Amino acid sequence: MSNHHPRLAVLAVVFLLMALAGRLPAANTLTWHDQQDRVDADVRDWDVPQLLENVAAATGWHVYLDPGAKGSVSAKFAGVSQTQALRSLLGDLNFIILPQSNGVSSLYVFRTSRAQATRLITAPKKPAAPIPNELVVIMKPGAKGKIDDLARAIGAKVIGRMDAENAYLLQFDSADATQAAHDSLAANPDVATVDYNYPVDRPPVPSTSTTDSPNLQLHPKPNDGNCPLIIGLIDTPVQPLNSDLAAFFNPAINVAGNPQIPAGQLTHGTAMAETVLRAIQAKTGGNTSVKILPVNVFGNSETTSTWDIANGVQQAVNNGATILNMSLGSTGDSQVLRNVISQATQLGIPIFAAAGNEPVTTPTYPAAYPGVTAVTASDSSGNIASYANRGGFVKMMAPGDNIVGYGGQNYLVEGTSTSTAIVSGMAAGLADAAHVCATQATGLLKTSTVQVPAPKP
Repeated sequence: MSNHHPRLAVLAVVFLLMALAGRLPAANTLTWHDQQDRVDADVRDWDVPQLLENVAAATGWHVYLDPGAKGSVSAKFAGVSQTQALRSLLGDLNFIILPQSNGVSSLYVFRTSRAQATRLITAPKKPAAPIPNELVVIMKPGAKGKIDDLARAIGAKVIGRMDAENAYLLQFDSADATQAAHDSLAANPDVATVDYNYPVDRPPVPSTSTTDSPNLQLHPKPNDGNCPLIIGLIDTPVQPLNSDLAAFFNPAINVAGNPQIPAGQLTHGTAMAETVLRAIQAKTGGNTSVKILPVNVFGNSETTSTWDIANGVQQAVNNGATILNMSLGSTGDSQVLRNVISQATQLGIPIFAAAGNEPVTTPTYPAAYPGVTAVTASDSSGNIASYANRGGFVKMMAPGDNIVGYGGQNYLVEGTSTSTAIVSGMAAGLADAAHVCATQATGLLKTSTVQVPAPKP
C-alpha cells in the first residue's frame, strides 16, 4: 500500500512489457568519501534510478530525479571530487546539489530544468534478515529419510516438512547453535543446500472509502474443455463474499493455521479476491468458468515466512491451481521458494507477483524469480506510480488502485498487490473467453486493453 494521493477511478487497463534495465551486477561499486570530497566508482550498465539509489545510500542525501531522464551509466574512476564524479556518471544530464539547514543536502537530476526533478529516489532496500534460529535444509535425492537422525545429531527440531522437495525446516535453541549447525550442514554430503527462512510482512489492511464500488455481476458456466482455470490466491485469509459468488471459490487451504478474523474487518486476501473477480468480469462479460483457490499463508500472524509461502505454492499446485496470484513479497531470497516456483513454471503455470511498493529497483521475491511475471503499478497517466518498484525484473504494469465492497462498506485498495490481482484476473478471463488453457494466458495479456467500470462518484 501507499499513502500517495489515490486515483479512485480505474480506467483503461493497458498491460505493457517493461523495457527496463537488468539487475544490479554484483561487481558494481560506488564508494563516497564525503569528508575527503572523494569518490571511487566501478559501474557498468546501471540505469539512472539505480545509480541514484546508490548515491542516496552512500551520501544520505535527498535525491530527486526527472522521470524523463533516462540512460545507461558506465564509468570507472578513483579519487575524484563528488562534482566530477556526478558529471562522469550522469553524462549529459544536469544536476544541482543544494545544502539544507538540517545538514542533509538535496541532489536534483534533470534534463533542462530543476523543476522537472520531481521523483524522490530512495536508497535500495536491504535484504531481509533471516528468522532467528531457523534453517531450511534441502537433502540430496535418496537422503531425505536421514533428516530426523541428522536433526537429532545437531540438536535441532524438525518443525516443517516438504517431502516432495526433500526440504525441511529446522529450529534451534540459540544463534550459536544455529551457526554451528549451518557450518556442519554445509559440509554434510547428504545435504544439497542449507538456507535461511525469511520473514514476509502481512500486506496492509485496505482503508475505508466513501466511493461506491460497482456490483459484481458474475455467472458460473461449465468449463469449455480439459483446461480448468483455477487461480491460486497466495495471501491472507479470504472471507466469504455474498452467496452469489460462492460458486467461484474452491475450499480454502490454510497453511499457517485456521484464521480468526475480527468482525467488520476486510482482509487483504478478500480485497485481492474481489479485485481478481472484477477483472475476470471485465474480460468475460460476467459468464466464466474461472475459480479462485484461496491459500492462506499468514494464519493469524502479522508475518509469514518464505517457507510457508513455498508450502502454499506447492499445496495450491497440488490442488489444481493453473494460475498463481502472489500479491506479496520481500527481499529475502529463499532457495526452497525459488525451487517450488521453478517447478510450477516448468508445469506451464503462469505466476504473477507484486513488484513492491517502494520506488526502488531492488529485487523483490518471488516477483524477481525466473519465470515469474513481476507486476508494478501505474498511475492515472499510465506511468509507473510514484511509490512502485521499477526494477529490471518488472515485466508488466497495471493500475494500482481499486474500490472493493464488503459488509456494506467500501474500501480503497492500493499498491502493486492490486496491480497483480488485476493482471491475474485478466489472464484468467482472457483464457476463458478464448477457450484456451492457462499456459497461453500470459501471451494474451501482452496486447490486451480493457475498460474496467469506474467506481461511482
